[in-house]
Amino acid sequence: MEGKAIKYGDNVDTDVIIPARFLNTSDPKELALHCMEDIDKNFKNKVNKGDIMVAGYNFGCGSSREHAPLAIKESGISCVIAKSFARIFYRNSINIGLPILECSDAVDAIEEGDLISIDTESGSIKNITKGEIYKSQPFPDFIKEIINNGGLINYVKGKVK
Repeated sequence: MEGKAIKYGDNVDTDVIIPARFLNTSDPKELALHCMEDIDKNFKNKVNKGDIMVAGYNFGCGSSREHAPLAIKESGISCVIAKSFARIFYRNSINIGLPILECSDAVDAIEEGDLISIDTESGSIKNITKGEIYKSQPFPDFIKEIINNGGLINYVKGKVK
């Protein structure tokens, strides 16, 4: 996957990712319209399909709502790279098939707008703009399968034929 970096800081919580006032719907397209709007009013206008979200520590902290990773995925973001993730956000992301990688070196070096290429199989993150490569821990095979199937439900459906 390849896209431009859209960067945020530490402790981006689920109430910022998708504000509670928009939780009266579970329609992914509607959620995407309001993704990040309380921290970045221009997010929905600057994100393009395939872009990469980059953030600091404790990304996705706060409530356990699955709406947050769903809004990010539907907005066009293909992967989130952070220094660390809140555990429930981490699991919810995998459950809906949103690739996420932890890599402090990448977060420190990547700047807003850098062109990034990611190989989730190997955990390789390439900053095309700067000509640098960073290494994150790749997922175990079963988690790769869940993400490649678009989430846990599709993964299980494929196993239960």
